Formats: sequence, C-alpha cells, structure tokens
Amino acid sequence: MKKLIFASLIGLLVIAAIPYGTVEPWWKAAFVCAVFAICILAIIEMLVSGSFKIANGSILLPMLALSALAFVQTISFGSQQVAGLTIRNTISADPFQTRFFALQMLALTAWLALLYRYASTDRRMRVLVYTILGVAVVSAIFGILRQATQHQTGFALPLLRPTQGYGQFINKNHFAYLMEMAFGLGIGVVVAAGLKRERLLIYFALLLPIWTALVLSNSRGGILAMLVQIVSAALLLSLRSQATVLRAALLVVLVVGVLFGTLWVGGDRLASNFENTTSELNSSDANMRAGVSRNEIWRATLKMFAAHPIAGVGLGGYWIGITAYHEASGLMTPQEAHNDYLELLSSGGLVGFAIGVWFAVMVIRAARANLAIDTGYTRALRFGAILGIIGVAAHSLVDFGLHIFINAIIFLSLVMIATVRPNNASTTVGAALRGRPPVAIDPVS
Repeated sequence: MKKLIFASLIGLLVIAAIPYGTVEPWWKAAFVCAVFAICILAIIEMLVSGSFKIANGSILLPMLALSALAFVQTISFGSQQVAGLTIRNTISADPFQTRFFALQMLALTAWLALLYRYASTDRRMRVLVYTILGVAVVSAIFGILRQATQHQTGFALPLLRPTQGYGQFINKNHFAYLMEMAFGLGIGVVVAAGLKRERLLIYFALLLPIWTALVLSNSRGGILAMLVQIVSAALLLSLRSQATVLRAALLVVLVVGVLFGTLWVGGDRLASNFENTTSELNSSDANMRAGVSRNEIWRATLKMFAAHPIAGVGLGGYWIGITAYHEASGLMTPQEAHNDYLELLSSGGLVGFAIGVWFAVMVIRAARANLAIDTGYTRALRFGAILGIIGVAAHSLVDFGLHIFINAIIFLSLVMIATVRPNNASTTVGAALRGRPPVAIDPVS
C-alpha cells in the first residue's frame, strides 16, 4: 500500500500541472479532495503497519497553525442588520474564501506530511526529482510550441489565448515559478554532485528547454529569480572548503553562459519589458490612475495592514478587504498584493506573519543541518532544492505564484527534499561511518 500511496502522490503532481496549474476553484476543490482521499489510504496503511511516524513535525506545525488562524478568522462575533440583511461580524472580510483557504492549507500540509512518510527514501526522492524536472520540461516545450504556433484562442486547453500567459498557465509569471524551481533543482545537482559526463549531459539536456522557456516567457521576476539562484549557488559553493576547482570553474561558465544567453535569447522584447519597470513603480505616472501598478497596490496593502495589524483582514479575503484602501479610479481592483510577504502581513496580520517566519526558520534550520552532514548525490539534491526555494523567495517579492497549486506543491516538495532525513539503511550506515549514532528508521519501501 505504501507504493500505491507514493504512486498516487506522483500521479497527482503530474495531473495538477495540466489544467492551467490548478488555478480554477473547482480544480482546487478536486485537488483538495484527492489529497484527503490519499490521506484515508495513509491512515489505513498506518493502522495496518502499526506505525504512525511522520518526520519533521516542526515544519508541519506552522502550516497547521496558519490553517487554525484562518478558521479563527471566520468565527462569528455577533451579527448586525444592514438593509434587512443579517451580516456576521468576523475578522475576515470574506469568511467563505478564508474557510476555503484553511481547507487548502490543510490539504497542502497533508501533502507535505505524506511526502515525509512515503517519499523519504533516496530512491523515491530521485523519482520525485525526475518527476518535477519532467513536468517542467514538458511545460517548457509546450510553452515554446504555443508561442511559435498559436494564432487563436485555444491551444490544447480552451482558455489559452495568444500572447497571454505562457505554457499551460494563464499568467506568465506563474509559469516562471515552475521553471525557476526546476532550474534551481537541476543546477544544484549539476554543480554539487560531481556527476559523470553522461549524466551531466542528461541534466543539461533537461535544463536547456527550461531555461529557454523561462527567458522567452519574458517574466522579469522569473529572470531575476534565476539570476539570484545562480549567484546563490556561487556563494554557497564558495563556502564549501571541499569544493573542487572543476566545480568552481563549471559554475563560472554557467554564470557567464546564463547571463549572455539570457540577453541574447530575450533580445529587445526582454529589454523593453525591464524598461517598463520604472514606470510601473512610479505612482505619479498619469497612466497609473487605475491604481494597478505594484507601487500603488503595495501602498494600499500597507494601509490595510495599518488598519488591521493584529489578525489582518482574513487569509483569502485580501481581494475584498483592499477595496476600502485602494485609492484609484475603480476601473480595476487588485485581487492579490503582488508580494506574498505583504499579502501575508495584511491578510494574517502580525500573527500570520509570525507564523510565516516560524515556518521559514524551521526550514532553514533543517536544511542547514542536512547540508552539514550529507555527502554525494543526496547532498546535491538538497543543494538543488535550496536553490529552488531561494528562487521562489526572491520572486515572491513581486508576484504571487504560490497561489497556484502546482507551484505550491512543487515548492513543498522542494522543502521536503531539503529538510527530510532519508528513511533507509544507507542513512544508518552513513551515520555510523561518520562517527555519529544511527537514527531510528521506518522503512517505507
């Protein structure tokens, strides 16, 4: 049954990437139901095996706490009559969406817990990595084909329009999140694993369409995140005393190649897109009266946080709460803050932001501890997962790609790879050889 559960998780990851990255409400609901169905299988397996162990509870707890906060935000504290209607007094500006957010967060927490239990062997982590890279490569090739050949609405998926979005995503920035996570994962393995030439060429073959599609998507946030990943890889590798001259030289070649290749492939289209950044951040621009520039949205978001500093306006309730603070023509109302940190601060208040910091600290501590003791290919997987996480952290300063389910579950998959201790015999043997007492293991083969 353990193999069936693991296969179900891999299958769900692949399926979630297809319908626009699982962005529509009914697809999100289907994903939540699928995760909970797998949880039922997991509970049966635990009862049969008599083992209820799930690793890394310290990382799961902040996610559960965020779900609990969302449920608290929907609790009614009395009601009032307005124009003959009964309106409940809740913390959330939109209790229904906040409740749905809580269910989604519970599903994502369950997803991570299932990965910790059923995907934590070396072999299964490799399968997970290959699946992530495979999904990214197929999405990248689909995006390139769509850009080159699509001339009317509908390209395999009915809502895809020419010049809108990229790959199977409605928003090109959401596509970039997927590419940068896969790119960071692949680059980390290449520069840290010391692969043989044959396997090295395979990884380069996988990374080439991913990098090409990321550049052609013309996502500024995605390209900047990719560059941050390259710089981070150089810094992290330089801190390793055992780093070989060959790997350092390989990284230098990658940095130079990526920089010049990005400028060459992106061309004038990429340059003009970056030139528009200044005007978007300039709130005095006459064309920004609609109030949809990032600068205007961030100002309104900070005003909303100042008015609700403790518990926010409700996780999932940003889109309705911001209307009271968004000073613009009213032609367009932002649905997201285009900055996941500001959105968490305004939607969850200081309580929600503290939970987010708690989660980040737990991930950093676990990943750092693993990097200090791992060797070989396992260490390379950790390194790549960390680079993928760094890319998301950088891109989330200007976008909201983690709102898309496929990006969220791949991000959590990277968190699992970076933080879990493999549950197999090699872990115990390796610990003994390095002079440390072996840890208890729970085989999941």
